[in-house]
Amino acid sequence: MSAFSRTVLSVMDRIEYRFCDSGEDLEAIYRLRYNSYLMAGMVKPNASRMVKDHFDDLPNSYRFGVFFEGHLVSTLRLHYVSAKYPLSPSTEVFHDVLMPRLAAGETFVDPSRFAADHDWSASLRVLPYVTLRLAMVASRYFKPDACLTAIKEEHAAFYKRVFEAESVVEARTYPGLTIPVYLYQSRTPAAVDQAEQRFPFFRSTPMEQRMLFQRPKLGEIGPLTILPTARYFLDAA
Repeated sequence: MSAFSRTVLSVMDRIEYRFCDSGEDLEAIYRLRYNSYLMAGMVKPNASRMVKDHFDDLPNSYRFGVFFEGHLVSTLRLHYVSAKYPLSPSTEVFHDVLMPRLAAGETFVDPSRFAADHDWSASLRVLPYVTLRLAMVASRYFKPDACLTAIKEEHAAFYKRVFEAESVVEARTYPGLTIPVYLYQSRTPAAVDQAEQRFPFFRSTPMEQRMLFQRPKLGEIGPLTILPTARYFLDAA
């Protein structure tokens, strides 16, 4: 295992993922989005000091906070897109390309609204890997045909290198952002296999996958926080 992977795993030993669906947790991640995007020049100032859109409340939406030693340090939203639930940010922006694929039976994981606390990002340089790991776990659980990525042009090299992402559509306007985004995709499961081989911290157990993405039955209470399980594979080796 590389020194880099060991570093990420050591950080993940102090990481918790939290599924956010109500109350103060949601307000916290909406404020984190706003602060992060405002500093990056991606949104304009607004009185609410939050970034929220109609995609947040869709039935196929999963909003997560990432906590380091109890501090909210980043957030990511994911949609599982299928013929039953075809709406997501990418299918709206790139509908002419993605809707025919959905009609043909394909499914997608669509991560969006990645945001990180500026101060914590300076000390936790591996935070993008820890946060975007959620997309890898989702791709294992849902088994989609592709994991989509709508990103700024300057981020494309990172996604190509880490997630085997390939270009699908040139830049278009994205809801709520002041800059255009490009659509990339990582074909699954091949891209996930490659990413896990190079970066073992992307691995996850079926139990972690279910805890993150399996909806509780009526009357059941889901887990408050979920611990990453990549270390399990290292300990079992």
